[in-house]
Amino acid sequence: MLIIGCDYHPSVQQIATVDTETGDYAEHRLKHSDGEAERFYRDLKLRAVKVRMGLEATGHRRWFERLLMELGFEVWIGDAAQIAAMRVRKQKTDRQDAQFLLKLLMEGRFPRVWMASLEDRDLQQLLWHRHRLVQMRTLVLESTAGDSDE
Repeated sequence: MLIIGCDYHPSVQQIATVDTETGDYAEHRLKHSDGEAERFYRDLKLRAVKVRMGLEATGHRRWFERLLMELGFEVWIGDAAQIAAMRVRKQKTDRQDAQFLLKLLMEGRFPRVWMASLEDRDLQQLLWHRHRLVQMRTLVLESTAGDSDE
């Protein structure tokens, strides 16, 4: 299994990896804009590599999470506040963040948070959209009802 600690940013990600079978360690900086990150993970899938990835809970990662789950990878989202509290060094870099997330995963100390499945999140988005449409319709009906009262 390949264990990956990923410091994710909207335009780039820094990862630290360990292959649990061989002990091989590697680090990569992957850009999103040119498709480098997506190619990297799709290549792992083609090689039938089993993957567990740990990320901090941050915004702007939904497309990336969806990609990893569609590829069948195990994705763990960590509580950012708990991870920050565990850091001994307060001075940090993207590289150190990825290494630290990998360390937490390897030691079994990664502070996982519950995440809804992709299907549940899609359903939640549909329900939210429907709710907004009903609100808009209600506002329109109320405003036209007020006009006829005069």
